[in-house]
Amino acid sequence: MKAFDRVMPLIARILISIIFLLSGITKLMTWSGSAAFLASKHFPIASAMLAGAVIVEILGGLCVLLGFKARFASFIMFLYLIPTTLLLHNFWAMQGMARADNQIHFLKNLAIMGGLLMVTSYGAGKFSIDGGTTKTTV
Repeated sequence: MKAFDRVMPLIARILISIIFLLSGITKLMTWSGSAAFLASKHFPIASAMLAGAVIVEILGGLCVLLGFKARFASFIMFLYLIPTTLLLHNFWAMQGMARADNQIHFLKNLAIMGGLLMVTSYGAGKFSIDGGTTKTTV
């Protein structure tokens, strides 16, 4: 059971990082469309905000995946998801299928935030560049 317990943080980090890496790469590859989407949501300086999102998602995703400064990266990603979730998935202001779809995305982000807080709290685990540090401070 100990070997199983040691590999679980690695599996968790892989699963958490996939969505950020794919999202960041997609934003990078579809820059103008992504910037237009943010502008349509009335985000000021949409291109600058998009650049920040790409950096957080790709760099943070890689840090969590590899377990390099994973505690710090996961906390930054947690903070990033707060306004992202509240501003882009405000289902309470929507109707019909848009409401249902955005409520699912809102709740999915809450679950991801929980996983990120677990990495922040407990570290990356044994199979990581950080090497299993489990300090309880960020």
